[in-house]
Amino acid sequence: MKPKKMRFTVGVAVVVGAIVYFAVAGFQEGKAYYRTLDELAMEKPVEGKRLRVAGIVSDGTIERDGTTLRFQIEQEQLKLMVNYTGSQPIPDTFKGGVEAIVEGHLENGTFEADHIQAKCASKYEAEYGADAAKSETPKTQSY
Repeated sequence: MKPKKMRFTVGVAVVVGAIVYFAVAGFQEGKAYYRTLDELAMEKPVEGKRLRVAGIVSDGTIERDGTTLRFQIEQEQLKLMVNYTGSQPIPDTFKGGVEAIVEGHLENGTFEADHIQAKCASKYEAEYGADAAKSETPKTQSY
């Protein structure tokens, strides 16, 4: 094989190899197992696995220390301490008493999160049994 063809073939192989590597690495990073606090308590420790855990943020447990945010989530009587060190801004709706979903991994009994989602406050939801006609916008006629 000529040297030019050999360099081209090696270059294409390196580029294809890099694309495959980044695709597999991205897939593994994006894969997270969803668990509730009940399920975490029943299972043997899942240290190191990427997890997504939901719970209610405990009132009065939110502490900010530089770039780290510490808080506790709870579900019934179960509680889990969370350290958030992600680069994304904290959602505006994140506060005590709000449902939150954290994503990261469990380490020594503390959840090390790199992503937080907070559920919108219930003040934005329609009241149960509210008349739907009242909340509709007036319809305009088109000619």
